Amino acid sequence: MFSSGQKIFAILFIIAFIGFMIWSYRKDIKLHKLYYKKVWVVGLGIVAVIALFAIVTFVLHD
Repeated sequence: MFSSGQKIFAILFIIAFIGFMIWSYRKDIKLHKLYYKKVWVVGLGIVAVIALFAIVTFVLHD
C-alpha cells in the first residue's frame, strides 16, 4: 500500500511535528498560565451541555 520511502517520511514527519509542538508549547508556557487560567470552566460547560443534550434525547425517545 505504501512504499518504504513514504513510511520513512511519515515517521520522520510525525517525530518532527510532535517535537515542534512540544517546543512551541514550552516557549509559550508563561503566556498560557497568564491568559488561560479558567479554561477548565469552558471545558466543563461544553461537557455539561453535551451530557444534557444526550440525556434529553434519550428521555424523549422512550
